[in-house]
Amino acid sequence: MYNKLKGIYAITDNILTPNDTILTQVEQALEGGAKIIQLRDKQNSDEQIEKFSIMLQELCNKYNALFVLNDRVDIAIKLNLDGLHIGKDDYEDLGKIREKFKGIIGVSCYGNLDSAAKAQKLGADYVAFGACFSSPTKPNAPTINLNIIKQAKEILDIPVCVIGGINRSNIDTIMTYKPDMVAIISDIWNADDIKERAKFFSNLLK
Repeated sequence: MYNKLKGIYAITDNILTPNDTILTQVEQALEGGAKIIQLRDKQNSDEQIEKFSIMLQELCNKYNALFVLNDRVDIAIKLNLDGLHIGKDDYEDLGKIREKFKGIIGVSCYGNLDSAAKAQKLGADYVAFGACFSSPTKPNAPTINLNIIKQAKEILDIPVCVIGGINRSNIDTIMTYKPDMVAIISDIWNADDIKERAKFFSNLLK
């Protein structure tokens, strides 16, 4: 499973991937070469999040991709999912979560290298830095100095993911820093042809 921590990391969004089309959209992204799918769901009920987690996990299995659930530690443990992504609210509990959850754990470190080093020590499998650019899905998120990606690659042993406002016009800049994973939201889901857009990004990361 750990060898899957590379490539295009597509993250769902309640507005851009609504309930009635999320499965079709995610499958198109997987067909285009997305290697990791994260369900980031801030609106649905626990029951619905569980239902979508099970279906998306099955879909990822079909394409030999990794499925990650955002924030919902309890559901990730209950369903024994591939992966779990946590933010600053669960950061201090990472050691305890690691004891209960046997899958992949990713941690948002924003622009903080010390947090990333600590996360690695506590058992994180990858860390994410961002926002790299102004992001349409999180317009208030502060942007990072991109040199942090380079520094992280030098001091960490675990894979590095980048996120935030990454699109076709700035992906070349990001690739000069050689991240292991590139998370994309708007620029994949807003595409007229999701499969082709995912393919475009995937080819850059090969």
